[in-house]
Amino acid sequence: MLDIIKILPNTFIPLFVATNVFLLIPIFISMTEDMSKSKKRIVIRQSIITAIIVSFLFIALGEVIFKILGITTDDFKIGGGLVLLVFAILDLIKRGEDRRKPVGQLGVVPIGVPLIVGPAVLTTILVLVDHYGIIPTIISLILNLIIVWTSLMNAERLIHLFGKGGIVGISKVMALLLASIAIMMIRIGIENIIKHNIKG
Repeated sequence: MLDIIKILPNTFIPLFVATNVFLLIPIFISMTEDMSKSKKRIVIRQSIITAIIVSFLFIALGEVIFKILGITTDDFKIGGGLVLLVFAILDLIKRGEDRRKPVGQLGVVPIGVPLIVGPAVLTTILVLVDHYGIIPTIISLILNLIIVWTSLMNAERLIHLFGKGGIVGISKVMALLLASIAIMMIRIGIENIIKHNIKG
């Protein structure tokens, strides 16, 4: 148990950065501005349930997919790192709140997937499971989803507290951190491949 607690910061922080709740808040507000409080609660509940289901399915099937495709974890770290880097760059150069308002089940798509649990989060989850184990990763995922749920429930208060500019500024810092994590993943993947080839 103590070992898991020691590992938690290593799994929690990358998922917190990948989730980027500060980017999510203004998007959520713009999509739900015409809804009543009760309707917003339903959307939030749908989004968290969707995020949990998709994440757990991905954790369960990730290793199977690797074996079927013949992908090593180091291949995935490099590929996943490149994907994360692209998403981090896109988050840095675009305004998330400018996205077109979709129709339908907002809680499922696009809020649950891909805004809460998108490629960045799913890639991070698989890499963390491989590197630190499934239990710390799942605990960190649940903790991050609790933060997302709390933030969305209090989205308007947070915008008022930090200001719209403050929220956008924090989301850009998160995107920079995500880019750094992406570079780290690529570096580790390349280093491991080189080590394995030297040993071979």
